[in-house]
Amino acid sequence: MDETTGISKVFVVGAGQMGNGIVQVCAQAGLHVFMGDVADQYVQRGLSTIAKNLARSVEKGRLTAADRDEVLSNIHPAVGLEAAAECDFCIEAVVENASVKKDVFQQLDRLTRPEVILATNTSSLPVTEIAAWTRKPDKVIGMHFFNPVPVMQLVEVIRALATSDETFATVEALARRVGKTPVAVNDSPGFVSNRVLIPMINEAIFCVYEGVATPEAVDSVMKLGMNHPMGPLALADLIGLDTVLSVLEVLYNGFGDPKYRPCPLLRKMVKAGNLGRKTGRGFYAYNP
Repeated sequence: MDETTGISKVFVVGAGQMGNGIVQVCAQAGLHVFMGDVADQYVQRGLSTIAKNLARSVEKGRLTAADRDEVLSNIHPAVGLEAAAECDFCIEAVVENASVKKDVFQQLDRLTRPEVILATNTSSLPVTEIAAWTRKPDKVIGMHFFNPVPVMQLVEVIRALATSDETFATVEALARRVGKTPVAVNDSPGFVSNRVLIPMINEAIFCVYEGVATPEAVDSVMKLGMNHPMGPLALADLIGLDTVLSVLEVLYNGFGDPKYRPCPLLRKMVKAGNLGRKTGRGFYAYNP
């Protein structure tokens, strides 16, 4: 058990891109992590991704084979949410859909002990609304990790209206425990990261939509002129165009400001199933 936080077992809901990354950093920090999803095939896919990440670290000399084996031994596959009953902390990392998250949080509220904190990895949805779905809103908080989780340093810690000081302090300490830098942010649509980033990506998409420049040209301007490590359209493909659209819709609905209106090209690409890296095609083509 971590003496700072009193946490030894963590339950992560969702074995996808964000979920398995969160599982990996928690396991590397010596915590026992249950990785849960709706079907075993998703859990196994998440485990495979983690194993590949750790194998690369061994190849590059960042981890020993023994370290890798210890990390993998800290990860426990789980189908469904029942394993949350034996855990000290829960992190939700499912699809950015309010109805799906509501179902997850109502189940976690029923399964977990009263003192167990329920954190959401939402990138845009109101944490105060999520907290209201439970009987312990003082124990609900936003813990927004960034992709790829094992690499990115930041965690936005978002207080809901009822989040207690104790809950905030525990989450801040846990973020540091797993090697991240927590930054306190108030509950507002898109928080800070996506309120700034996603409109920039949307404007880059408008540049392509209006024929101002090609995707390659837009990304080159931002990389060479603004020193961004990755162009906004390549970044959109990495994030997932469906996720970009979901965040824009939260911003648009939350603020009622037309500056957040999603570009029609983005909507068209999402409808076509061209979601970026995860589908093999977005603004660029990728190997499946």
